[in-house]
Amino acid sequence: MLVTGAGNGIGRAASLRLARFGHEVFAAVGTPEEAARLTAEAAADGAPRLRAFPLDVTDAGACAAAVTEIGERTGGGPWGLVNAAAAVAARAVEETDEAEIRRLLEVNCLAAGRLARLVLPAMRRRGDGRIVMVSSVSGRAVLPWLGWYGASRAAATAMTHALRMETAGTGVRVVLLEHGVHLTGLLTEAAESLERPSTVSPGFTRSYRATAAALRDRARYTGAELPAAAVHRALTAPRPAARYVVGRDARVGAVLDTCLPYRWGDPVKRALLGLTAPHPATRALARAFRLPRL
Repeated sequence: MLVTGAGNGIGRAASLRLARFGHEVFAAVGTPEEAARLTAEAAADGAPRLRAFPLDVTDAGACAAAVTEIGERTGGGPWGLVNAAAAVAARAVEETDEAEIRRLLEVNCLAAGRLARLVLPAMRRRGDGRIVMVSSVSGRAVLPWLGWYGASRAAATAMTHALRMETAGTGVRVVLLEHGVHLTGLLTEAAESLERPSTVSPGFTRSYRATAAALRDRARYTGAELPAAAVHRALTAPRPAARYVVGRDARVGAVLDTCLPYRWGDPVKRALLGLTAPHPATRALARAFRLPRL
């Protein structure tokens, strides 16, 4: 198995879980220090078949070299790919700079598609394999400040859907996993992107600060074990589902965004982020989404 984004969050939890269950795991992380920590943790956990290595998923040459080396080590390439590498930024659409937008699209969508293209030829030759795209419910249930993040996730969702149809009948299964909010380094990353005051309005700045405080309150969130278990299920089930929606907040968000007209849902979401006066329904939704301070 090749797992990206294994330095923290779902990628890390999934890598350790898969190795614990006896799978050979090639865990791609961000830095050599993360690789050393993950290798040591796997060894202490009784999972010596985990091999952690640094990989910049935005570097096409490095990705190709990594897949080639894994192919040489395994005699044919990874049977499974888990695209769990992710980046996040949380600011208004008009206040997110070009470089940040490109980074989100590159990490959350383009890199995932690149790695899928690299592993697919060997999977097709074998007539067997799994690709799990770890995305977010933010690609469907969009909140203020997460427009560009949601756009990158929605792009990955569309690409995954097309890939699933294109590989039908080949023995390769493509699965989408949409998670909610959980303990990961991305929470800190999102909170840091909200630290600068807004240039649009004081109301935006107040909401930025409140949202950042909620994101830093680690007691609000559960660990990544539940989505990691869903990744394991997607890889090992004889007939995996096309999509796994993981976490109560993700399920609530997906259902509400499907059922509520925009003229009702949008004001509720604005209230959730403190942009308008609280609506009576937002207190229950705030508890479900675990985000704002209402």
